[in-house]
Amino acid sequence: MEEHDGPFKGGCACGNIRYEMTTTPMIVHGCHCRWCQRESGGALAVNALIEADRVNVTKGDVIEIHTPSLSGVGQRFARCPTCYVTLWTNYLDMSGGLGEFVRFIRVGTLDNPDPFSPDVHIFTSTKQPWVILPTDVPAFEEFFAAKIKDVWSPESLARRAVLHGIAGTPTP
Repeated sequence: MEEHDGPFKGGCACGNIRYEMTTTPMIVHGCHCRWCQRESGGALAVNALIEADRVNVTKGDVIEIHTPSLSGVGQRFARCPTCYVTLWTNYLDMSGGLGEFVRFIRVGTLDNPDPFSPDVHIFTSTKQPWVILPTDVPAFEEFFAAKIKDVWSPESLARRAVLHGIAGTPTP
């Protein structure tokens, strides 16, 4: 991910909801799991992980919809109540209790998604066979929990540690 100054603005298809990310995300995932394929209707979901308090809704009010997940805990989708576009999700089973504190912004809802290509590709064991992954971006067949310190930048790891402090959980 390239560094740029924020805010980074985005919104839904009908214009009812507008939001901004006040800083760059901690990391951008290209998720190829079957759940993300089903939920997005595409070959993968591109999610920018950012602290919830760094996302401001500047117009309208999102609705939050609880949906099932493979873990059984579920996730919460923030959608426009008019056009139902998903703007971000909260993965409620995120390790260390961070599910309430991290938003997974759907990069395609940003006005300019171009700077936010995936820093890592995950769940590539179920990626569509016609998707060709770049050779210079880390890729994992499943999630990369044991390798977070190798994949995340030092600045993003520090931001993540702050979130663990807020959540009252140890940083893994």
